[in-house]
Amino acid sequence: MMNWEQLLSLRKAGDTNKRLRKEQNETRLGFEVDYDRIIFSSAFRSLQDKTQVIPLSKTDFVHTRLTHSLEVSVVGRSLGRLAGQKILEKHPHLRTIHGYQMNDFGAIVAAAALAHDIGNPPFGHSGEKAIGEYFSNGNGKRFKDQLTPEEYQDLIKFEGNANGFKILTEDRPGIPGGVRLSYATLGAFIKYPKESLPHKPTTNIGDKKFGVFQSEKEFFKEVAVELGLISTGESKNARFHRHPLAFLVEAADDICYTIIDFEDGINLGLIQEEYALEYLIKLVKDSINTKKYHNLETRADRLSYLRALAINTLITEAVEIFLENEEAILKGEFHKSLFDKSRYEAQIADIIKISVDKIYQSEEVIGKEIAGYQMLSHLLDTYTQALLPEEGTAPTNYNRLVLKMIPNAEEYEDLSVYGKLIKVCSYISSLTDSNIVASFKKFKGLKI
Repeated sequence: MMNWEQLLSLRKAGDTNKRLRKEQNETRLGFEVDYDRIIFSSAFRSLQDKTQVIPLSKTDFVHTRLTHSLEVSVVGRSLGRLAGQKILEKHPHLRTIHGYQMNDFGAIVAAAALAHDIGNPPFGHSGEKAIGEYFSNGNGKRFKDQLTPEEYQDLIKFEGNANGFKILTEDRPGIPGGVRLSYATLGAFIKYPKESLPHKPTTNIGDKKFGVFQSEKEFFKEVAVELGLISTGESKNARFHRHPLAFLVEAADDICYTIIDFEDGINLGLIQEEYALEYLIKLVKDSINTKKYHNLETRADRLSYLRALAINTLITEAVEIFLENEEAILKGEFHKSLFDKSRYEAQIADIIKISVDKIYQSEEVIGKEIAGYQMLSHLLDTYTQALLPEEGTAPTNYNRLVLKMIPNAEEYEDLSVYGKLIKVCSYISSLTDSNIVASFKKFKGLKI
């Protein structure tokens, strides 16, 4: 069974001494420092030009990954604080002996939620698929025989969550430990605490995808052991049950993309207002003040009121479900997302279905995702040919020129085939939607 003392570890990569909560400077708490480090990182800033709903949208009010991440962190902070308050009442020694406060839980969840999309490639989930399919069906397939099954799986099922863990923890010249977050925040961040194989070994929510590449596997195991995460013990592969606070990070994301993507669809005119408001009202029928609602004159105000009520409704319920199942979660016996237990499951499903039909599968989104596939595949081909030319072929002047376009290309020199491939995929993933377009045009000779 997991215990909160370990799960709330303030340890960071490279620490030689134990960090104790009761010795923390209250004006500069470790978990709050995590939030600051993420928000000032270049990887986080790049989210301002990455797709949330509409790729390369020119409309100011549509969410980017950055605004989405900020909103998820705000919701996550509320979830963490509400849950933390009850956990401290149930386990008073955490406060009296160790010095933990309600806000610590909020700070951990907020920081992990802030970073939850930091590893996502350009063009959203279609970007992940484009990278994966380059290695499974495209020219990248030529590397299969040079990789272990786990390494090849990392590439063909390229996963933004695992890339996020890489970005947050990877050593860089002069910067050991990457962003150097506390292990508690890293644990809450890891939505799928396993490596890429075995693929979906169970229906457990934590096994749905994977959260760590082979390149970070050893550090991942160190974090898991420090936090006392429960190993499944079913195979030689690194696989653990989730950190409890990862359920709250997931819930914060679920709340925001369900409600706010839907709101974007209405603002874009992809979903009819009257039709959409009807679905939101179903979700908040127990808390809506109908007189106040009918006095609101503009669509924006009506939508804002319903959105706030809906988010508050789902925050309250997520915390209730989490606390009701706290013991099962600590034992690694809770295998669903919190909203799989929601009494609003049908209403949430209805809203998501409309978003899928009217937004994610709209002509504008699909057209831009198709273009994204082409651009990502071309960049992968260009960079992998330069870094790993086919055997028997002499290096070309073109490839030498391409190498000069790769930042810190010298860092690739001593890496294995897998090391070079996963690093170049991570680099391409770090580019913004606009960067990808500009690079593609440059390599195609369309922009000089």
